[in-house]
Amino acid sequence: MNIQSLAEEIAAPALPDFPLNQWYVAALGWELKDKPVGRTLLNKPVVLFRKPSGEVAALEDRCCHRALPLSSGTLEESGIRCGYHGLLYDERGKCVEIPGQDKIPSKAKVPAYHVREQDQIVWIWFGSESQSEPTCEPPTYPVHSSGKYLFDGNVYHYDAPYQLIHDNLMDLSHLGYVHLRTIGGNASIHMNARMSVESEGDVVRVVRHMPDSVPPPTYTAAYPFKGTVDRWQEIEFHVSHLRIWTGAVNAGTEDLDNPDRGGFHMRGFHGVTPETATTSHYFWTIATNPESDPEAIKAKVVEQTILTFDEDKVVIEDQYRNMCRFGVRPMIDIHVDAGANRARRIIEQLRQSTS
Repeated sequence: MNIQSLAEEIAAPALPDFPLNQWYVAALGWELKDKPVGRTLLNKPVVLFRKPSGEVAALEDRCCHRALPLSSGTLEESGIRCGYHGLLYDERGKCVEIPGQDKIPSKAKVPAYHVREQDQIVWIWFGSESQSEPTCEPPTYPVHSSGKYLFDGNVYHYDAPYQLIHDNLMDLSHLGYVHLRTIGGNASIHMNARMSVESEGDVVRVVRHMPDSVPPPTYTAAYPFKGTVDRWQEIEFHVSHLRIWTGAVNAGTEDLDNPDRGGFHMRGFHGVTPETATTSHYFWTIATNPESDPEAIKAKVVEQTILTFDEDKVVIEDQYRNMCRFGVRPMIDIHVDAGANRARRIIEQLRQSTS
């Protein structure tokens, strides 16, 4: 490398680790009750809390006095109080009270984040230096608010980069090998499923159909199928989350291209938010449409989903450990990687566009 090219490399701004100017999932609504929640999101330590009005706020998780995490403090009517010396901050990050001191220094404040709660999902805006203000409202997810489904969910922490979770969710051919006890089924049918991959803007859509399949354990536990089934898997990738609609109808009874088809449905929301370059938060919910005994069926579907995600977590973290162990090695692609590869290209393009 000559001196000029070296100087150009030094002068070039570093690419962000993650796409910016995006709404990312910060929490599920029911996590924020009477205590603050501290999380690192996109390398930024953040404290999230619910105000008495019910609105959600997010601040940098560091008291400006002696740097204790504000998430170690307590919630009050006027905001969040540091657990070390009692400085009280409002939802804008401004210190509004210092115990034993009347004058509050103008510099007594911490950065605040733009945060919104929509359909029981809490979103936080991470903008570039030139676009700190949100340019749009956060995504809606009507599955949570339509009243047509029962749902529940939780949060996983992964010791693995977030794009490995994307890869896993974009390629459901692994179900026949990883999830034999739950949502799997015949591995050959999964690998040979008719698949289409389309993309528009920053969205990638993968559709897979598996007609005349034996229903897997989760399906038979939740729905009274009469024999073989026609299964579908519809995956919609967005930069900050994925929406996956899977299900089945009795074989030969309905058109799998009909958006209003009946049968057994599982609608999954998957908020995949980087913690750091090598760790991730995975916010998930699963919604279903029981025909009878709704609470019992919902509980069964949630239980089976947890078993499934436990299996995925083991695979993804083992995968990443082995990648670290072997270092940079070439990896081949096969036909089922088409959707995941498109998603990775979108992520890389957005990283470069927000540098």
